[in-house]
Parts: sequence; structure tokens; C-alpha cells
Amino acid sequence: MAFALNGYRQALSARDGASYRRPVDNKTEIREFLSTRRARVTPEQVGLPTFGGNRRVKGLRREEVALLAGVSVDYYVRLERGNLGGVSEGVLEAISRALQLDDVERMHLFDLSRTANASIGTRRRAVTTTIRSSVQRMLDSFSGPAWVRNDRMDILGANVMARALYAPVFADPARRPNTARFTFLDAGAPDFYVDWSDVTHDSVAILRAAAGRNPYDKALSDLIGELSTRSELFRQAWASHDVGMHRSGVKRMRHPEVGDLELTYEAMELVMDPGLTVLTYSAEPASPSEEKLRLLAVWAATEALAEPSV
Repeated sequence: MAFALNGYRQALSARDGASYRRPVDNKTEIREFLSTRRARVTPEQVGLPTFGGNRRVKGLRREEVALLAGVSVDYYVRLERGNLGGVSEGVLEAISRALQLDDVERMHLFDLSRTANASIGTRRRAVTTTIRSSVQRMLDSFSGPAWVRNDRMDILGANVMARALYAPVFADPARRPNTARFTFLDAGAPDFYVDWSDVTHDSVAILRAAAGRNPYDKALSDLIGELSTRSELFRQAWASHDVGMHRSGVKRMRHPEVGDLELTYEAMELVMDPGLTVLTYSAEPASPSEEKLRLLAVWAATEALAEPSV
């Protein structure tokens, strides 16, 4: 019985993963994004009366969102069913305010609308998989760790310090390093990331936002399918429809060579290369992490000298 149940679960996971390998369905994304955002907002949060009694829905009703956004109930129902065809920016702004979307969620809603209204010929957008030589020189000019990733969280370029800092992510030389794949599928990730739970959530949110911008990216669909098939945690987080992006913050790592590091990161988009993001890391002056970054630089230099010349 247990064997049969495990077989059923594996078949179900494989089926779910295969479904993600198809282009992300825009109407489904719109429907589930709006319904999950609506479920988060209570009438009390937006100043609406509840009139007591048991409510059959979690969060706002559709008619309450329509009232707050200043549109008809029928029109909002059409939007939440996944039809954003012809919707104006003014209506999208009103829906964003009614659902109390943050900046990233608002951008995601606009991305979904752009995809819904794009012609077939303009829906596919090439995803960059290489960086320009001048970008690599820029990375090499940083004294601290610096690297570039695309929307799929592939690492496309890095300086010596970034390779040292993210040594476990670069461990497989036969495969392009990908921080999302490492986070969910590498057994060492929970030890490497001190705040691993937060990192898993952020990784899914970044991929979800990327899928909204470019749902026809086959490699992204393949990655989502792989993670969905092999990670129950990823499947659960993906269903939340949370979106996010790297901007700035603190990353805490437990490096296998130098120990615990607490670093501040800054993310900067490359204007000339849409979809590419530069991330740089630094430590507070005179902190233990700054000293460990110096030790990491020594270790990186030693490792580089130990490599055979090509």
C-alpha cells in the first residue's frame, strides 16, 4: 500500500512538473494572482463595514473590490477571471490601490496586463545568457564580491571574490550555476544560507515575477518544472503567487572556509542589458565579517594559484 501511494505521489509530482514546463498561462496567472491578493485584505483594513455574521470568503468579496476600485462588479469579475484585454492603466492603478498591492506586486499586475495585450509576435522576449566583456571588467574592478544574474537566477558572470563567496553554488563545473536550483535542490543549502527559509521564499518570488514578465521563456518554464517536480517546498511556495525582486538587504551565510558572514547587498539593473542584475556585497567596517572577507580573499587567491594553468 505504501509503495503504491509513493508511486502515485511521484506520478503526481511528475505531472505537475510537466505542466509547469509549458508556457505560463496568462489567464491563470491573472486569476490566481488577483484572487490570492484579494484573500489577504480584510474589510477592516480598507474601512468597509462587515455588518457582523459569518463571511463565506477569506478577505474581500469581489463586489467590495469593485466598489473600492470604482468599477462595476461585472467588470471586476471579468478581470479576475483572467481577462485583462483592453484594460486601462487607470483601472490597473485603481485595482492596485483596492488590493493594497506593494510596488513589486503592482509592477507584476502591469506585466500580466502587457502580456495579455501583446500580439503573438511580440510575446517572446529573448533572455540574455552571456555578459559583455566590459561588464566582466566592471565586476573584476570591485574589491568585494560582485556577480551578474538573469531573470532565471543563472549566474552569468562573477569576479574572483563572488566565486569564492558562492563556492558551493559553483561546485559543479559542468552546469551553469543557478542560485534557485542550489537553494532548493542542494542538500548543503540550508547550512550555507543562515536564513534559508527567507531565501527560499525570495527565490520563488523572483522567479514568479520573471514568469509574469516573460511567460514564454522556455528555459524558465523548464527550471520551474524541475523545481516543482523535485521540491515539495518549491511547489507550496509557488502556489502562494508572491512576487519580489532583489534591491538591497542583508545576506547571512555560513561559508565552509571562513565561517559566518553578514553582508549587505545592493542590486543594480544593467540599463543596456534588460533582465540582467548586478549584485555587490560588502561588510560593515571593522566588523568580524569584514575580517572574514579579507580571509576569503586570501583563500580565493590561494585556490587560484593552486589551479593548473591552461
